[in-house]
Amino acid sequence: MSELSVVEAGAEDGAPVPDSDENRRQVLYWRLLARLFDPEEQASLESASVAVVEDIGLPVALLDPAASVDSVVQRHPELAAEFDGLMTPEPDADGERDRAAEVRRAALASKVLLNVFSTGSGTVTAEQLARWQSDAGWLERALGCRPGDLRGGRGGAGRAGAGGGGGVSPTGTGVGTPAPDLSRLIPEIGPELGSIEAGLVQRMHLREVLADPALASRLTPSMSLIEQLLRDKNNLSGVALANAKALIRRYVDEVTEVLRTQVEKASVGELDRSVPPKRVFRNLDLDRTIWKNLTNWDPEEERLYVDRLYYRHTSRKTTPQRLIVVVDQSGSMVDSMVNCTILASIFAGLPKVDVHLIAYDTQALDLTPWAHDPFETLLRTQLGGGTDGTVAMALAQPKIAEPRNTVVVWISDFYEWRTDELFESMAAIHRSGAKFIPVGSVTSSGRGSVNPWFREKFKDLGTPVISGHIKKLVHELKTFLT
Repeated sequence: MSELSVVEAGAEDGAPVPDSDENRRQVLYWRLLARLFDPEEQASLESASVAVVEDIGLPVALLDPAASVDSVVQRHPELAAEFDGLMTPEPDADGERDRAAEVRRAALASKVLLNVFSTGSGTVTAEQLARWQSDAGWLERALGCRPGDLRGGRGGAGRAGAGGGGGVSPTGTGVGTPAPDLSRLIPEIGPELGSIEAGLVQRMHLREVLADPALASRLTPSMSLIEQLLRDKNNLSGVALANAKALIRRYVDEVTEVLRTQVEKASVGELDRSVPPKRVFRNLDLDRTIWKNLTNWDPEEERLYVDRLYYRHTSRKTTPQRLIVVVDQSGSMVDSMVNCTILASIFAGLPKVDVHLIAYDTQALDLTPWAHDPFETLLRTQLGGGTDGTVAMALAQPKIAEPRNTVVVWISDFYEWRTDELFESMAAIHRSGAKFIPVGSVTSSGRGSVNPWFREKFKDLGTPVISGHIKKLVHELKTFLT
């Protein structure tokens, strides 16, 4: 339907006639919805959209489904800044809407939304997956996040840049309705992006891609890809296995850097003034030394004689602590398994922290000898299967030698079949004086369900389940261990 016919239809039925900018915006969003639900091109909407895009001075390549956002930005670099924060509108100072600017944002938003949410069907190549990951990164930037944040595994969301409005509502409630703030939907959009990416990875002939170094080099490691690699690692060999390990190592290194930064930013212990300061030059307190020796100033020689040096205290109060991390490695907990394995390795590098790592499904595996190396740990996990936490408890309980100096972190969705027996043993750990922290989700997106029976039981026990971003767990552990 052309712009003219839309206007005429409104005039005939007595409805208020939208202005030209609002009309253009409607055309772009109706085209977006049509293409999302039906890949076949609607000629009238396409021609009307081309006219709108050309009229507002944007490249027609924005309407090409085969063109990635990267390719559009490479040819038109001035558009990069417009994508940043595109869907996080900020109120205008005078309360007036710039309708022409909203049409421009609608065209850009339509491009990135269509590229991300219309993935077609059939086999996916490494190049197609890489393109989708790049487009998803542009959507995350448009929502005010860093690329990779919403899909999980790379840390918390942060503003990628300031920006104007945007939205996906084609009709609204009237001519004066502003575009909605999609940033409010981030809790829903993040898990959905992860789900789409997982579907694309499943549609790949991953083993064939890994066997070809040129194709494997195009893969960008992500949580969905790592999950597939970990599930299939026993079926890989030779070049394919080497490429899989390289991808896992890259992802582990990326996430480790993010989590290590979060750990370093968390609070640390108090200075221990009972320990004499170390008498080395880097600890010399020059200001205090001068102040304390001012009585030795010789005005005739204009010289300060120092009879005592003062040093800063750098030692902090710490006591040996034991951290026992128990991770459910069943199929529903892959994201948590990866994140917590990496987190355990970071804490294993802290002084006076004794880290033990246990993974379980229907069997338990003590991964403590490899706790310092998350890469080696993940290669020894066996994802999938059922869940029986009692087998992990049998390994964990003997490790609690000094309850007051022990923290037990148990990561699971807690869908167990021996619920009463497992919960009673967990309650016993809590009553012994050890700190017991049940964790239901430690992903970046926060998606995950926890058995409501366990959730209520932990709440009554006074140890509520931690769910949400991994930063919450970092804060809890750093507070206890330092």
